Amino acid sequence: MPWWSWLLIWGVLVAGLFTVLGWYAMTLYRKAVTTLRALELLSDQVSAVDLVAPSVSVSFVPAVFADAAVVLRNVEQNRADRSHRNQVRRDARIVRGKLMRNAR
Repeated sequence: MPWWSWLLIWGVLVAGLFTVLGWYAMTLYRKAVTTLRALELLSDQVSAVDLVAPSVSVSFVPAVFADAAVVLRNVEQNRADRSHRNQVRRDARIVRGKLMRNAR
């Protein structure tokens, strides 16, 4: 093969490489711009929530410093609430299933 054919082959390969790299760079740029726009919208939403409810204060007391009886009562209440939510969800699924089965 003549020497100029090697230059032609490598020239096409390098041009293809730069084309693919440019395409990936444009895709990455578009994704970055989309992400920044979404983050801007999210920050607007968070600031709106901060403006709406600035008076909400959560008093957090670590369980290490709380009374054991209070912690136990809270844990049992949480378990009972979770059990109740699960039962309500289960009952709704049963009703929905019966409606689907008898929907003729």
